[in-house]
Amino acid sequence: MSLPVTKQIAWISLLPQLGFTLLLVGLYYILGVAHSFLFGIVTYLVGSSLIQFVAVKDHRQAGQAVKSGDFRAAIAGFQSGYDFLNKYPWVDKYRYVVLLSSSKISFREMALNNIAFCYSQIGEGEKAISYYNQMLSEFPDSDLAKAALNFIAAIRKDS
Repeated sequence: MSLPVTKQIAWISLLPQLGFTLLLVGLYYILGVAHSFLFGIVTYLVGSSLIQFVAVKDHRQAGQAVKSGDFRAAIAGFQSGYDFLNKYPWVDKYRYVVLLSSSKISFREMALNNIAFCYSQIGEGEKAISYYNQMLSEFPDSDLAKAALNFIAAIRKDS
């Protein structure tokens, strides 16, 4: 099973990432490294993967728990990631630069969405609704929360 989120890209975030990549390429060029373009791109890709691997470890592990069907472990992991990002909100706010992430949706919003989804999968609908409402309170323009709450309302109406 996978999480019900499509990857949304904030295209503007690609500008600082491209700039950082070009900086790396230029640094390798100045140092006289052969194939500086290739080394710059590889350094960027390895660096961004490493940063995300470490910084959003709980989020990544929770995603693995969802895939294996362990929704309670996933909830704990997403909650831990959310708590970390609440403690250090600048990590998520500046994710384009700090995490080298192009995600349009913040990791905090993703965490709340994923927690709500996991609660819905274990039959705790009221907790799911509570987390979707929390999403709307923190992210008033959240299309994910709006769609989920509309879906739940439609199902309740048909029942």
